[in-house]
Amino acid sequence: MHLPRVLFLCTGNTARSQMAEAILRQRAGDRFEVHSAGLEPSAVRPETIAVLEEAGVPTEGLHSKGVDEYLGKMHINYLVTVCAHAEEHCPRIWPVGGQRLFWSISDPASVDGSENDRIEAFRHARDETTRLIDEWLSTRPGSD
Repeated sequence: MHLPRVLFLCTGNTARSQMAEAILRQRAGDRFEVHSAGLEPSAVRPETIAVLEEAGVPTEGLHSKGVDEYLGKMHINYLVTVCAHAEEHCPRIWPVGGQRLFWSISDPASVDGSENDRIEAFRHARDETTRLIDEWLSTRPGSD
């Protein structure tokens, strides 16, 4: 029996979906097969890696992937879009038989300002993602 698959989807797969992948894998990787992808994948932001590592979340293996790596190639039990652009542009025919969720998480990469302002935006996105994942996990069967 395979674990339920979760795919986090955003535009670039550089920050929010990467955070969600790493955080869910850390918290419940024994209960879910976790992936992330982007509609227009780009390089993972160094701030993403930095804020995950400062929170003790493993980042090994994180890299940007396109949604085409998953579309029609595997059954996704839970598709979670983490930005409005991905929610609006994700193919409506997919995932068949899966549950689709939308978590509106502010884009930390869009923050202008000092280096400190930007890293704080990434921390905020990490913390919001963690909160949403913890809430979601608390409603899943087998949660304590």
